[in-house]
Amino acid sequence: MNDLLQKLEAIHYRFVEVGKMIVDPDIIADMDRYVKLNKEYKDLEEIDAVYLNYKNLLGNLQSSKELLEIETDPEMREMAKDEIDALEAQKPQMEEDIKFLLIPKDPEDDKDAIMELRAGTGGDEACIFVEDCLRMYTMYFKEAGFSYEIINTSEGTVKGFKEVSLSITGAGVYGTLKFESGVHRVQRVPETESQGRVHTSAITVAILPEAEEVDFELNMNDVRKDTFRSSGAGGQHVNKTESAIRLTHIPTGMVVECQDGRSQHKNLEKAISVLRSRLYQMELDKIQTERAEQRKTLVSTGDRSAKIRTYNYPQGRITDHRINKTIYNLSSFMNGDIQEMIDALKLAENAEKLKGQEGI
Repeated sequence: MNDLLQKLEAIHYRFVEVGKMIVDPDIIADMDRYVKLNKEYKDLEEIDAVYLNYKNLLGNLQSSKELLEIETDPEMREMAKDEIDALEAQKPQMEEDIKFLLIPKDPEDDKDAIMELRAGTGGDEACIFVEDCLRMYTMYFKEAGFSYEIINTSEGTVKGFKEVSLSITGAGVYGTLKFESGVHRVQRVPETESQGRVHTSAITVAILPEAEEVDFELNMNDVRKDTFRSSGAGGQHVNKTESAIRLTHIPTGMVVECQDGRSQHKNLEKAISVLRSRLYQMELDKIQTERAEQRKTLVSTGDRSAKIRTYNYPQGRITDHRINKTIYNLSSFMNGDIQEMIDALKLAENAEKLKGQEGI
């Protein structure tokens, strides 16, 4: 039996085992365990279907070869040869597809996400670029079928935003967006510049997997809650009530503010979600740092101080420095047409993981 088939056999036995477990009344009664096993069953389902197809192909190939050895009728021998040729032609592509399916999946990929955009170097121009990128991402979310909700905004002094946080929901949101984490650099003539010189500004983007209570248990005894009046847009209502929430996680000093909702209760809910996700991300970063020491990753998701992409307006190009990919359609890109870059980053990461797999 080849190595690939052995790996698939092991997955098949696990798939059958999990299938029995999820109908066990004792496991159904333990909700956390049931949810995890149910997710595992769905993840294994696709691989198991491919395993059955691959096993069927190998079985047919073996039968045709045996037939060719014993068959004397010329017509039957010709049919067997044609069958072998057709199956041998299908086999390499099927094996490549299986190898990609066997790449260990990031357990966070299916989660919803928190996105945080912050102005970096460049003053007012960086704040304007935060707004531009917010527009770019929200237009992309619409195309991708994701829903989003603004959690918190801090406006720039002239225009744009110093900081924006939003929650994004949909199928595989974190897995789609995680490679956007890092420093995004823009080179263009600023709106605020009368001399027409090209300036370089930067913003940081952070993508956090939205942590649920089962992922990270936040002890509210470690959290100080303050309320204050919202500032900025929102009409008269925001100035009359102390609906804005500030949470301080005492052990780490981490502060989260949420003021975009009208209800204090809703703002508190969102702030807790962001705080939990940030603390969960801190734990994930530690794990990723340990992994990175063992394996240098091409497409890092951990280091948010790394410059990952340049948006050059005079040349109309976007360059991702991790994979040296340049796209010359800046206006479309800034209108949310970013799928090509996301796909290229995913492909690069998968190819790297594939290289790191032994025995395949």
